[in-house]
Amino acid sequence: MTSDARSRLESRRAEASERVATTAATLAELMHDREGSNDDDEHDPEGVTLSSEWSRLTGLAEAAASELQQVDDAIARLDAGTYGVCANCGRPIPTARLEVRPFATHCVACAEKLGL
Repeated sequence: MTSDARSRLESRRAEASERVATTAATLAELMHDREGSNDDDEHDPEGVTLSSEWSRLTGLAEAAASELQQVDDAIARLDAGTYGVCANCGRPIPTARLEVRPFATHCVACAEKLGL
């Protein structure tokens, strides 16, 4: 399981890292576009406003950064030998759960009980 888990985690890490880089670059471009502009873009008839695009991209960037951190934490648990062990009850997290959510920290029963 360890090599499969590491492979899944490394793959998820690469995907999340790419999303972090892409959204950061797009946000930087948008920030450049907004520099020196005091215009109220809320009434722009040309589609999506800069403000709404900024909000959307910020949400995507935060989600990607959060996933990257969760994956890094899971890799640290793998290296420490605690990967796949429920942080609440100490029982093994089912392999099927880890295949779907490789950075899971709780078994299904504990996740439901804790509202996660």
